[in-house]
Amino acid sequence: MNQGIELFLKGGILIWPILLCSLTGTTIFFHQLLIFRTARDRDAVSGRVLQLLEQGELSEAKKMLTSRVRHGKRQYSSAEVLLLEAISVFKSDRETLEFVLAHSVEREVNTLTGHMGIMATAGNVAPLLGLLGTVFGMIKAFMAVENLGGRVNAAVLAGGIWEAMLTTAFGLVVAIPLIFFHSYLEGRLSIIQADLEELAVDLLKIWSRQQKEA
Repeated sequence: MNQGIELFLKGGILIWPILLCSLTGTTIFFHQLLIFRTARDRDAVSGRVLQLLEQGELSEAKKMLTSRVRHGKRQYSSAEVLLLEAISVFKSDRETLEFVLAHSVEREVNTLTGHMGIMATAGNVAPLLGLLGTVFGMIKAFMAVENLGGRVNAAVLAGGIWEAMLTTAFGLVVAIPLIFFHSYLEGRLSIIQADLEELAVDLLKIWSRQQKEA
């Protein structure tokens, strides 16, 4: 443990922004996991709402959804937001319904993306900061060699170089997990988007059947 802290401190001043990248990216990752969990927590309610819409019970469907709001705090999943907006125009023409559904899906996906861009940036910047720290460290090492003149030896030179390369190592240690985290979140987001698009198709099918029966 003490050795790890010692190595960290020897990395120079650029170790600290690399650490900031790690903390920022990791925090965003766990925050997004919670958001995605809420976004997909919808099967039971959404299934019942679709049944009510199939039966033409728009007011009951809306009542079921709005009961999810308590103390002014949003309790909706992404699917339930989509359903609420669809209900508000369900008696309109198909073009209006399609427009509202497409807009709702796009907005929800953009909302769920949250700070994933910052997380990706942190993962990309961390190794660059590490490389920059190594360059600065190498410059300092060779300046020390120049100051020592002919008295320098391989041990002195090697010691300066390995300390300089610590920032690159830390940068990679931070960047690699963040890249995997970001890819995982993108996969989860794609699943949620596919679910929303499938729900939108189900709503259009229900609307079409009701128009034929009318």
